[in-house]
Amino acid sequence: MPHPHRELYHAFIDQGLDTWLARLPEQLARGLDRQRYGDLPAWEKAVAKLPVLPEVREVTLDADTVSVELALSDSQRRQCENLLRKLMPWRKGPYRLGGIHIDTEWRSDWKWQRLAPHLAELRGRRVLDVGGGNGYHAWRMAGAGAAFVLVIDPSPRFYYQFQALRHFIGDADGGRTHFLPVGIEDVPERLAYFDTLFSMGVLYHRPSPLEHLLQLKDTLRPGGELVLETLVVEGDATTVLLPGERYAAMPNVYFLPSSAALCQWLERCGFSNVRVVDEAVTSLDEQRSTEWMTFQSLADFLDPDDQTRTREGYPAPRRAVVIANRPS
Repeated sequence: MPHPHRELYHAFIDQGLDTWLARLPEQLARGLDRQRYGDLPAWEKAVAKLPVLPEVREVTLDADTVSVELALSDSQRRQCENLLRKLMPWRKGPYRLGGIHIDTEWRSDWKWQRLAPHLAELRGRRVLDVGGGNGYHAWRMAGAGAAFVLVIDPSPRFYYQFQALRHFIGDADGGRTHFLPVGIEDVPERLAYFDTLFSMGVLYHRPSPLEHLLQLKDTLRPGGELVLETLVVEGDATTVLLPGERYAAMPNVYFLPSSAALCQWLERCGFSNVRVVDEAVTSLDEQRSTEWMTFQSLADFLDPDDQTRTREGYPAPRRAVVIANRPS
């Protein structure tokens, strides 16, 4: 029986990530610990029960919907859909797998459309996606020609969603896309390895945002590019919102700077060529409940009488994408 993480180990060897390779066994054991995550065996079982799929398939990683077209019988399609639903909620997408449309909470393709024109050419680059969820954007990075894409996210549910997607995608990406269930703090210090680094939807969850930015810079090679997306507020370079116990019903939200303040933070942390490439209020069409994410979503977290405010009275979610470089 093949080792379940063989491809990940081989990728780290091929990429020369020897320091990190030595830590993989402990990180995987901790990230996929059945004692810590009671639902993990059910997710693992759902992925393991996915049927053997036909070799002939048409995989599209460079379009808004990450899709895998292949011939499934009606019973196979029902089986696949039932198993994929056991991994709910699906938050990032959309996907189409053998005729099964996974309508995710986020229209992640809209974010990709906004930021993609501003990225350095991804072809041939080594990319780290911090807090990448089930890997939607990572598959798009592979579709754009990245040579090596690593998603890190401490959620084992997202890990098994990624593995389910891998089951459908097979080796259509040339085995260039990988997932490790850890956080940024588990990345070796002063790695200075990645050409492009994405951190999207993470910074506002960090009680020490500048420490997070310094950790991100540490992972980049000199001249490497940071793509940072986070919640912001309107204001000048001195404006920062520190919400109370909850923001838009989320309990673990800390600092929401203005985009000008965020740029100043990045410069203080030693980044150069800092620029805001997109800023917009999140719409109810971009983040919403679906039959694949049946819990409450953005509409439930806004003031029902004033959708420009959260139900706690703060400005409604506004997100900015900032791109910067680690100096050469």
